[in-house]
Amino acid sequence: MYDFWGFPQHYYTVEYDSPLAPDLAMDVAKLIATPDNPIQHDPHRGLDHGAYVPLVELFPEADVPVLQMSLPTLDARQLFEMGRKLGELRDQGTMIVGSGFTTHNLQWFNPSAPADATPPTASAEFDHWAAEAVATGDIDAILDFENRAPGAKIAHPRTEHWAPLYVALGAADATGELTNSQTAVDGFWYGLSKRSWQFN
Repeated sequence: MYDFWGFPQHYYTVEYDSPLAPDLAMDVAKLIATPDNPIQHDPHRGLDHGAYVPLVELFPEADVPVLQMSLPTLDARQLFEMGRKLGELRDQGTMIVGSGFTTHNLQWFNPSAPADATPPTASAEFDHWAAEAVATGDIDAILDFENRAPGAKIAHPRTEHWAPLYVALGAADATGELTNSQTAVDGFWYGLSKRSWQFN
């Protein structure tokens, strides 16, 4: 699903035909479904760019079964607790990916400039804060980033690119891996921080 607009044409020709994961969908439903939040599995819905963009790089052969989850809320604590419930899937060999950008203000995006141009100050300061907060395992600060991070509302006018981190943090915390993190990707892309973490 090409759920974005205004980008160069080659972004709209990517295909990623990964196998489905119906058994995993059932496992997820058992862990997090509630009467107020039933899980609806739609095997016909394509992956959106939040899923296929990182997966093209991680598994270019598209040979790993994939289940994409829609976030039921953007509430930090609820997503963190959902991640904790999903944590046991990590012990069974499931990779949990929270996909987004560490900063995401599209007013900074200028494809006519170099992709590695010096980022805006707000983006650089937020990236530095996030790196320290994750490295020290400061969950409270991360969940309350809008009040604690420098330039939070500029770095994230909307929070959907930051919120998936809560799920990954919850899963890592549940399996005791939160303090064992490392930056897997860093740097900036057209002013946006692409910092990514791996919890071993």
